[in-house]
Amino acid sequence: MKLAHLPLPVHLSYCTNIHAGDSLTEVEASLSEFVPAIRAHLEDLQVLGASEPFGLGLRLSAEAAECLLSEEALRAFAARLRSLNAYVFTINAFPWGNFHQKPVKQAVYQPDWRSHQRLDYTLHCARTLAALLPAGIKGSISTVPLGFDEGGRAAAMADSLPQLRQAVVGLHRLMRETGKEITLALEPEPACILENAGDALHFFQHYWFADDNLTQLARLAACSLDEARLLAHRHLGVCYDVCHGAVEFEDPCAALLELRKAGIRIAKIQLSCALQIDAMDPRTAVELQAFDDGVYLHQVVRRGAAGLQRHLDLPQALNQPPEVVEAEAWRVHCHVPLFWQAPAEGLTSTRASLDAVLGLLREEAVSPHLEVETYTWDVLPRQLREMPKARAISLELHAVLKALCHEQ
Repeated sequence: MKLAHLPLPVHLSYCTNIHAGDSLTEVEASLSEFVPAIRAHLEDLQVLGASEPFGLGLRLSAEAAECLLSEEALRAFAARLRSLNAYVFTINAFPWGNFHQKPVKQAVYQPDWRSHQRLDYTLHCARTLAALLPAGIKGSISTVPLGFDEGGRAAAMADSLPQLRQAVVGLHRLMRETGKEITLALEPEPACILENAGDALHFFQHYWFADDNLTQLARLAACSLDEARLLAHRHLGVCYDVCHGAVEFEDPCAALLELRKAGIRIAKIQLSCALQIDAMDPRTAVELQAFDDGVYLHQVVRRGAAGLQRHLDLPQALNQPPEVVEAEAWRVHCHVPLFWQAPAEGLTSTRASLDAVLGLLREEAVSPHLEVETYTWDVLPRQLREMPKARAISLELHAVLKALCHEQ
């Protein structure tokens, strides 16, 4: 949906990674099943007109993206979108392969940006997005934050540069061929090479915008240094996930404004909420165990007398002695519904961080793409997913729309 009343007109949707399925056939089936139902709910809520196009944040696996390199398959897919009165303005190219049903954990970051597989997959998605983007709309592709942090971050950042330069040159050539401008957006996430906004700022300032990197980009693109600097800013930016920022205990508005001040394009903001515990106690620890689904990685950041303590996954955090974590504040990387009416104490959500970002968007031109991303729906505790999925997605979008219009 296009929202024109904000300081920067934005496109809002949900990410289709909430739906299981990696093949193109499965992607098409999920769209055919859910888009009409979501539209109907939004029309009932009087926030989407019957003839108004519905924007999508499309998740494509490497398998589906490769299928869409076929002109015949691409034409058929575009026709399916038209029949649904839907358009695509952003693609989630973070998970390369399986993202549902079986354990994903650290595998979601592979292949990373040190690999040509990641480059090829991303450019396949870019070609599809360029073909699907309506005229006059810029596109974005969210991707892994370089990769999973296995130590040696500086080397990993440097080793990612050659593939990122090739991606930017590929997006530049695609823009010359099609007229469609697309930005690749690195998505900081706890336990990754780019863990938070500070890491992203460091990478851009000391690696991506460095003179040596820009010189090599100019050579690869066969352009001047000034032109290379323009390409570097235009085609590589950040996808800011509000849930991830909240887990890191960072001020999301300050983070976004600092990135923007540094000249880093915020190509997309993912609107999501994490789990929050303001004062850990034994009862809350028991409640938290229900979110250990065994499929996704649930990074934990604890804040106590010793400062911030990090755990790769929920079981490791819950294994701490009770006396160590008593009264600590915890943030857990588990996306929970935006409309969840959490209790006033115990296990709650980081909705306050999301509300702060939505308030900022009412006042500042920050990002043109907003995407609701509660991909954990199928593995959440049953009490959080009692309603049909299409209804839940529409209520999340409605909650965002009300906040952006400053409605109670």
